[in-house]
Amino acid sequence: MIESVILKNEKKIIFLVLDGLGDIPDRRFSGKTPLQAAKKPNIDQLSREYGIIGRMIPVEIGITPGSGPGHLSLFGYDASSYEIGRGVLEALGLDMELEDGDVAVRANFCTKKDGIVLDRRAGRLRSEETERICAMISERIREIDGVRIIIKPGKSHRFVVVFRGEGLSDKLTDGDPHKDGLPYVYPEPKDEGALFTAKIAKEFLFKAHEVISSETVANGILLRGFSMKPKIPPFQERYGMGACAIATFPMYRGISKILGMDVVGNPETYEQMVELLKLNFNKYQFFFLHVKETDIAGEDGDFEAKKEVIERVDKLVPEIWGLGPDVLVITGDHSTPCALRGHSWHPVPVLIVNRLGETDSLPFDERNCIVGSIGTIYGRNLINLALALSAKLDKYGA
Repeated sequence: MIESVILKNEKKIIFLVLDGLGDIPDRRFSGKTPLQAAKKPNIDQLSREYGIIGRMIPVEIGITPGSGPGHLSLFGYDASSYEIGRGVLEALGLDMELEDGDVAVRANFCTKKDGIVLDRRAGRLRSEETERICAMISERIREIDGVRIIIKPGKSHRFVVVFRGEGLSDKLTDGDPHKDGLPYVYPEPKDEGALFTAKIAKEFLFKAHEVISSETVANGILLRGFSMKPKIPPFQERYGMGACAIATFPMYRGISKILGMDVVGNPETYEQMVELLKLNFNKYQFFFLHVKETDIAGEDGDFEAKKEVIERVDKLVPEIWGLGPDVLVITGDHSTPCALRGHSWHPVPVLIVNRLGETDSLPFDERNCIVGSIGTIYGRNLINLALALSAKLDKYGA
């Protein structure tokens, strides 16, 4: 229905997404969340003067979402109808060209001993080390049974493997226990059509582990998110807006590309992200800015680090709002509570800053969002509110 009432105009919307922003009260810190504890005068002032607040359920009640479904929902897509695998997101985010039939998979270096995964992120290995080790593997493993092996390093402990050949399938389980302290697992086929691909993936891991056997920290590889390119309606066609994405991490650049957004620059700092926003502000109507470090801190259980990321972002908010967008949305794609050290099902706090005079006159945090006028909505409906508040939706029906 949304496509039938879209009004094309030059009104501008910015989505500032702090990955994993949502949290739960932490008894170690007086029962507060990082968002409550953070000193964020700029965000809170905007919230009081121009903001309406509420909560967002990324996918479904009680369901813990991955980053892919979480972001699809943010952009108004039903995550249960469009599945994007982690591997494709990472590959496109690293500017890899995927051909039809390619299977991409997101890889982590890990630390393992006696068949147990001790650290799934190998101490968050430095990017330079990941590049070195990936080069070693690429030199030694180029093809297996007619299937070409393409490897590209990403940030920190992450890299991507692309399998290119005939008869491949992405119907494989993750070769990842998903928690430290559990036995190492290999990918398994979900159906008979994936038997060949599972064989190739396992042989790749056997050979790669031989190559890195002398490494003390990065002596194992985890594979997750086997996937092929999906077909999804482009964002610009759906909403009638030119869209610009600014992100530091490959996965979020990847999801933007899948949706047909223009990914600009290759920023490494928040300040560089804001500069790219300024340079491109007159060219587009929709902007997606992604901050990853809130999620990293949550996964590490680091309350103070998560709070500090929010405070760093707060310092840049006046520059962002000062550009004159009609709507500024500040939220996350999911919750990553520090106490749980991982993604969770908890609703995500939402702030919509607007110029229509609507305001709840409250600071922005999880507790206040419970009573905000937005209420608790599904993530896929959030963009509808942003469109409405920027006069981009016409009346529906007679």
